[in-house]
Amino acid sequence: MSFRDLNLNTPLYNAIDDLGFTEPTPIQRESFNVVSSGKDVVGIAQTGTGKTFAYMMPILKNLPYSTQENPRVLVLVPTRELVVQVVDEVEKLAKYTNVRVLGVYGGTNINTQKRQVAEGIDILVATPGRLYDLAVSRVLQLKSIQKLVIDEVDIMLDLGFRHQLLNIFDILPERRQNIMFSATMTHYVDDLITNFFVNPTRVSIAVSGTPLENIAQTRYLAPNFYTKVNLLNHILSDSETYNKVLIFVAFKRMADRLFEQLEESYYGESCVIHSNKTQNYRLRSIEQFRNGENRILIATDVMARGLDIENISHVINFDTPEFPENYMHRIGRTGRAKRQGQSLVFSTDNENEFIEGIESLMQMTIPVTPMPEDVTISTELLEEERPQIKERYNPIKKRQDEDAPGPAFHEKKEKNQKVNLGGSYQRTIKQKYKKPKTRGDKNYNRKKRK
Repeated sequence: MSFRDLNLNTPLYNAIDDLGFTEPTPIQRESFNVVSSGKDVVGIAQTGTGKTFAYMMPILKNLPYSTQENPRVLVLVPTRELVVQVVDEVEKLAKYTNVRVLGVYGGTNINTQKRQVAEGIDILVATPGRLYDLAVSRVLQLKSIQKLVIDEVDIMLDLGFRHQLLNIFDILPERRQNIMFSATMTHYVDDLITNFFVNPTRVSIAVSGTPLENIAQTRYLAPNFYTKVNLLNHILSDSETYNKVLIFVAFKRMADRLFEQLEESYYGESCVIHSNKTQNYRLRSIEQFRNGENRILIATDVMARGLDIENISHVINFDTPEFPENYMHRIGRTGRAKRQGQSLVFSTDNENEFIEGIESLMQMTIPVTPMPEDVTISTELLEEERPQIKERYNPIKKRQDEDAPGPAFHEKKEKNQKVNLGGSYQRTIKQKYKKPKTRGDKNYNRKKRK
């Protein structure tokens, strides 16, 4: 099946020809008519199968020319980097049309984005936080939204965007088409679909959690951080094979720590992205990696989620992700567009439980490769890797569960023990002078005082 069978229009055919695409992917082929019908759609497919074009081709085909200023299509994505990427993909596909596309995200001047919104747009790509800020300021009007696309919705919910999504749903028109695409389906995503989608059509190309067949996976057993660094240095020494390597770590601090280690061996060949870096730094790091100026990119899960970078030779999981779905998204950065990919995972004994969860989700076992002989097994441990020594009993130290007050405890002085009963000073006056016994005895209180 070719793109000609999808009954696109001439501007889209010309754009696709310029991109060099000849055949649609399964998710693009199966979802085209469903999205074109205007029904709510939930699409499930592995990463790297062209989900952005899957929902954007039918949208662009059926989006008539208009001079109105308010956007008609809203695309929500979880990260700033993904906003930039989706805008770039849409602009490529809409190259021969008059469609106006704008991306907005946090971390940049909102006043600049307000001016861009006021100039008029057709398709708006946004992160939930910045979108809501613009909508509350009344600069952005969402009353004309006809189609809502939620991309990578599972990571949005993981990042705590649920309440912002609910707020956005409240200010959108009730009559709209809801489109959702993701590589994994979680319980929270299913709840969102149940509450806000109207009898959605599900387009599932593969079971949620199924890895791409063209990605070869292997696993190394390493006892600690510095052994993993030694193994990584050994692997990266083959620069011809490992020519474009994406390394995933769990935390920002670990990303900086690993970057410092690699700079000692491969100075100027690596770059790093995580949420503590400025937006310009992050975009520059991605571009340098995409263009081949750096062959190594270190990233956290959130920053590299959904990124489409061509010809990544290897994905290395420096640590094993706690959530199996994150592993699926990690390895999906390689082997994109039917190319062959390689994935490696370094795991310690403490991460065996995570490995079991990943293998259970994929319904396959990741083969273990023996540690190379010339890789040094380090005995040096990070502070968080060292065993915690717990004292069984120390009569000098007070137990945490004891109710006795500590040495700094002291009773309050009498003047500070008063209780604030609220109300006016009249309460004290009434208590002191009482009320008359009878209504007519006006001199009762006066007699009592004498």
